[in-house]
Amino acid sequence: MSTLQNKIDFALVMRVKNANPNGDPLNGNRPRTDYGGFGEITDVCIKRKLRDRLQEAGQSIFVQSDDRKTDGETSLRNRAESSLNGLGKDNWNPKKTKKDEAAKKACAKWFDVRAFGQVFAFGKEKESDTNGVSIPIRGPVTVQSAFSKEPVSINSTQITKSVNGEGDGSKRTSDTMGMKHRIDGSSIYVCYGSINPQLAEKTGFSDADADIFKLVLPRLFENDASSARPEGSMEVVKVIWWQHNSKAGQYSSAKVHRSLIVNTDGSLSVESLDDLVPEIIEGF
Repeated sequence: MSTLQNKIDFALVMRVKNANPNGDPLNGNRPRTDYGGFGEITDVCIKRKLRDRLQEAGQSIFVQSDDRKTDGETSLRNRAESSLNGLGKDNWNPKKTKKDEAAKKACAKWFDVRAFGQVFAFGKEKESDTNGVSIPIRGPVTVQSAFSKEPVSINSTQITKSVNGEGDGSKRTSDTMGMKHRIDGSSIYVCYGSINPQLAEKTGFSDADADIFKLVLPRLFENDASSARPEGSMEVVKVIWWQHNSKAGQYSSAKVHRSLIVNTDGSLSVESLDDLVPEIIEGF
C-alpha cells in the first residue's frame, strides 16, 4: 500500500451548547479559556476523541482509554513490550532491538502511532545502566487546539456530589458538595489540522488511512457523552477538507486555513484559491 500522495489540510467547525467541552484540572475543572476569554479545547483532548472514534471504527490504537481497552494491558509500556518485537513482554529488551525496526512495527500495528506519532521511552533495566532507551516517532497528522469565535460565558453551579454515608443523612458535609461548570448558551469553536505526505512516508500513513480519518471527523463527539457533555450538547457542524494536487501542496497550510471564514452562528464561507477546491462535509 502506497503512502499518502497529496498534502491535506482540514478544519472542524463545532458547536458547544450548555456543556463543558474541556475542563481544566488546574482550575477546578472550569472550561478552558485563554486570557481573552475565548473558549479552548486542547489538541490533546481532540486527539483523545479521535483515537476513541478510530478504535470504534475497528482500528488498532496504542493510546487507549482506560474504559475502552481491548487487550487487557495495564499500561502503555506493557502494550509496547508485548507487541513491538513479537517475543512477548518477558523477553523484551529494547536495547537489543533496532530502533528503526521497532518504530516500523509500531507504525504498522497502531493507527494512532502512524498518524500522530509517539515516543516509546524505556527506563533503566537495572541500576548499573547509565541511560534508558527512547524511540521517537514523528507523525504526519497535526491537530491544533480549537478556539471559540467569541468570548464565552461560564456558568458555575454548586452541586451535591454524593449522598452522606454517615450519621442519619440529614446533614451535608464539605466533601459531599462540589461545583459544576459549563459554557452558557451556544458557542462555535474552530479547529485546524494538516496531514504531511513527507512524514507519512516515514510512518507508512496511506491514502486509505486518510480516508478513514476523514470518515471519523464528522463523528468526533459520538459516544462521548458525560455529565459535563450531555448527549446533543456537542456537535460537529462542518468538516472542511482540502486535498492538494501534490505532496508539497499548492499553498501553505497557513494560507489555506485563513481562507476559511467562520461566523459566530456557525455559518461559513471559503475564499477561493486557484486549483484548490475544498470538500465541505456535514457533521454527523
